[in-house]
Amino acid sequence: MNDTYITRGCYHIPVENPEDKTPQKKHYCCGRNKMDVFNWLDDLPKNESDNLVEIRFKNTRKGYYINNSDLPLAKGDVVAVEASPGHDIGVVSLTGPLVPVQMKHAGVPVNGLKKIYRKAKAIDVEKWFQSIEKEQELMKNARQMVSTLNISMKISDVEYQGDKTKATFYYISDDRVDFRQLIKDFAEHFRVRIEMKQIGARQEAGKVGGIGTCGRELCCSKWMSSFASVSTSAARYQDMVLNPQKLAGQCGKLKCCLNFEVKCYIDAQKDFPDTNIPLDTEQGRAYHFKTDIFRRIIWYSFDRSKDNEDAKPIPVDVDVVKEIIRLNRQGIKAKELMSDEDSKPVKKIDINYQNSAGEDSISRFEEHRGKRRNKRGGKQRQPQPQQQGQKPRNEAAQGGSQGQNQGERQQQNRHRSNRNRNRNGGGGNRNDNQKPNPNPNQS
Repeated sequence: MNDTYITRGCYHIPVENPEDKTPQKKHYCCGRNKMDVFNWLDDLPKNESDNLVEIRFKNTRKGYYINNSDLPLAKGDVVAVEASPGHDIGVVSLTGPLVPVQMKHAGVPVNGLKKIYRKAKAIDVEKWFQSIEKEQELMKNARQMVSTLNISMKISDVEYQGDKTKATFYYISDDRVDFRQLIKDFAEHFRVRIEMKQIGARQEAGKVGGIGTCGRELCCSKWMSSFASVSTSAARYQDMVLNPQKLAGQCGKLKCCLNFEVKCYIDAQKDFPDTNIPLDTEQGRAYHFKTDIFRRIIWYSFDRSKDNEDAKPIPVDVDVVKEIIRLNRQGIKAKELMSDEDSKPVKKIDINYQNSAGEDSISRFEEHRGKRRNKRGGKQRQPQPQQQGQKPRNEAAQGGSQGQNQGERQQQNRHRSNRNRNRNGGGGNRNDNQKPNPNPNQS
């Protein structure tokens, strides 16, 4: 049996199609499973009242429906649900007691939910498949009509209803758009019911996807399903430079990741003093330079301009800064900005870094080539002629080393003679007690 796979709601759905001789795979979804929900209450016994079902549609759209017919539904089933008008086709994404928890989290009321008609029949899936095939062509034609009418809007995506009676156009626009004439043209050209929905720049970036400045895939296209407003105060709490080019994402708005750690920064600097207050000392007035929030260290400089390279900021602990501010309010100047008794200087951390690249250098074998000894034959190398002004390589060859005593030299020479005798096959009539000449240049 040959199967054709279609994808809707981040699921691959097999559809029996005996007319096709070769199986195909058609992808129409984001394919990232960012709307997937882990059912951690799946092992609980199901009650008869658990008739609420979460159903997923194209992209990130999902809805909650009631199962009045008590159909045995599981995750991944294709069902026909109530729509206005007609019916729509979706995929079951969650069942059981976790659905009311998700509805409470999303703020969806229990009353007034639409109902599930049935599991999708073969004719329902076939009509649904045909509508999916026409979405891409429909979006291209819609964009051409928008450019003809010279309307300042962009068609981002098109979604057909399961029964092919309605088409939803998702558009992006910065200004208010009067698209009454456009809807008339769409209805006349496409012969379906038209619905227009405006989305933001963040939602469009999630649909398009891309790589962020961190080198990873965009969070909005990878896992984020809801978007919160991001303000510049989140960057101020994290002591970041307010550069719009660095703080903006690919959508042109402030990056969503600015909200990820802002609560940790707010909790860490609850007891921090105001950095706009200068510190009066006997050395002069010190101004705020920079802050290390998690190490609880504030740098102050006697030069007010932060662009001066000659300014030497001094690290001061937060508790010391608060004490100096308290003394200044009493009219007392601190003796110095930082003292060993009541300040905590910055400690340098040794990370035991090793340069592993230097160990595998190309010339690592050439460095020890001159230090190898001639193990064959027992012959010593002839010393090279000494140049003028060059120190001798071996001081022992010019009269012996002064750092060794006579007993140590005798023991080393005795071991050398034994090694040479073993290499030459035990020959030689030289006495073991006979000392070799320490200077080979002297005869």
